[in-house]
Amino acid sequence: MHYVWQPLRVLWKFWFFTTFVSSFIILYPAFYFLFQKRSRFYAAYNLMRVWSYVLTTICGLWTEIEERGDLPKTPYIICPNHGSYLDIIIMYRLFSRYSVFMGKAEILTWPLFRIFFTKGMNIPVNRKNPKGAHEALQVAKAELAKGHNVIIFPEGTIPQTAPKMRAFKNGAFKLALEENIPIVPMTFVNNWRRLQAGAVLKQLGGAGPSRIVIHAPVYPKDYEQLGVVRLKQDIFETIEEPLKRHYGD
Repeated sequence: MHYVWQPLRVLWKFWFFTTFVSSFIILYPAFYFLFQKRSRFYAAYNLMRVWSYVLTTICGLWTEIEERGDLPKTPYIICPNHGSYLDIIIMYRLFSRYSVFMGKAEILTWPLFRIFFTKGMNIPVNRKNPKGAHEALQVAKAELAKGHNVIIFPEGTIPQTAPKMRAFKNGAFKLALEENIPIVPMTFVNNWRRLQAGAVLKQLGGAGPSRIVIHAPVYPKDYEQLGVVRLKQDIFETIEEPLKRHYGD
């Protein structure tokens, strides 16, 4: 693919990342204080929501949401595609109910941001270690038992082929079947265009709407006989449908 350097794109990405980092540093003491006790996690989640609204608004981003069904009674598992670093930020705008992220263990090596996973508010997953992955699922089960939603990106990471998705991993779907918890599939239609992962000077970026489809919930009771593979396939196709409609195969 041939990339063209576009000054406005670069300036916007510089503005976004500068605003992101500077605002996070300002809020870091508050997050650090809130993460010291589990009783403060709800306040920390609400602070994340406020930060998400302010950051995206300042950077000229807003949401356009298509809802294809009513959300089930909590708790439930939220399964979105993952095409941009923006996905996590936007997610806090979408769900007011306290929700827990499952994220790759590499986040634990990131300065500053590791605090979101080391203090117990979110769940790091070491997918290269079967024991670590199993332990993460047990923690997720405990969160669901408390009535907390769990957010899992079934691709596991941002694919270089975005918006084309990579194959889904089994964790979210095994969890849904074992715990009899509904899944809410989601499609981030164009976040990969709003803030594309990769080289700052080459990849896409810019202000505008973040278009999101929140699909009708999928209930595990309908898959008791069909199993994990069929559940995973059907949700993959559900999430993929808006992407195909906009971008083709």
